[in-house]
Amino acid sequence: MTKSLTVAITGMNARPDNPGPGVAVARCLRDSLEFTGRIIGLGYDALDPGLYLREYCDAAYLLPYPSAGGEAFMASLRSIHASEEIDVILPCLDAELPGLVRLTPQFDEMGIRHFLPSPEQLRLRSKDRLPELAGHAGIHCPEIKMVTHSRFFYRCEKEGWNYPMVVKGLFYGAQIVQSADQAADAFGEITAQWGYPVLVQRLVEGEECNLTAICDGTGKMLGEVMMKKMAVTEKGKAWSGVSIFDQTLYDASAALVKAINWRGPLEVEVMRDNHGDYQLIEINPRFPAWIYLSAGVGRNLPMMLLKLILGEEIAEPAATRPGMVFIRHAVETIIPQSEFEAVIINGGQSFRPASRALRVTSVKPSAAQGS
Repeated sequence: MTKSLTVAITGMNARPDNPGPGVAVARCLRDSLEFTGRIIGLGYDALDPGLYLREYCDAAYLLPYPSAGGEAFMASLRSIHASEEIDVILPCLDAELPGLVRLTPQFDEMGIRHFLPSPEQLRLRSKDRLPELAGHAGIHCPEIKMVTHSRFFYRCEKEGWNYPMVVKGLFYGAQIVQSADQAADAFGEITAQWGYPVLVQRLVEGEECNLTAICDGTGKMLGEVMMKKMAVTEKGKAWSGVSIFDQTLYDASAALVKAINWRGPLEVEVMRDNHGDYQLIEINPRFPAWIYLSAGVGRNLPMMLLKLILGEEIAEPAATRPGMVFIRHAVETIIPQSEFEAVIINGGQSFRPASRALRVTSVKPSAAQGS
């Protein structure tokens, strides 16, 4: 069945300093000999590069931002589904999940398959609960505080918070800041795009290691892949990394998954500090942007997830392959101006290049939804 599927993938933003996972997930599927189906790219901004990458997407659409609400999202998705007959949806952004989890009955009604966590599972792995979860995993966690106003950053030292620190959105985005002005700017950017509240986390210096896996909803991990960051962007995102096997990271991640019975893709981020202690930094409820490394080490996790959704048999994952390096790069995508204008001005237009049909369509937001 995987050969004839139509799979919708969100998170097609691919900015070099903070890429979304969607393009890498699509790339994993395209690389698999077991998949010859169609991929529908879904994005939230006309500048999301993945919307224009014909080698990965057969069609591309803009969605209203999650802040527009579930009704606006479903109206757009129903329109897309009517044209594309989506079989499976693979969400790739944190901010989408609370709304999408509430919409699962409507996905089921439309015949769109998924593998989403429950509302309770989503709540249990929230960023503000990391210290509690770290206790289950037997590792440390840097202190986290919820912030609702930028004034905090100009008086934080009185509360025992010093720079540098990390400013995070509850669902998405994280920036290391060195001053009150930088922190206030980061606070403004995060709230403007993703809303309140904002979290601050004490900065831990050391070596960052990440694990990604699929979790079956009964406390088990499947096909785990681990990597150590070698170079990062200014926002701390991996620019290059190397596959590893770290027993402490594996054991901690397995304990976290068992504690919340997570269902779906997962990424666990830890920092091995300068004292050799492991600090839990993040639990992300989706594939990471570096997920293409899973295909590179012989454990194509997006393809494995697709099989799990369809109820197909999943082969025993290949042995882990430490020492495989990935290096990210930025390239230009060249498209006719008319394609771009169709997204930002006309609200949608069909394009059918000779190489591969690409339809870039947008449902124009109403005044109540905003721009």
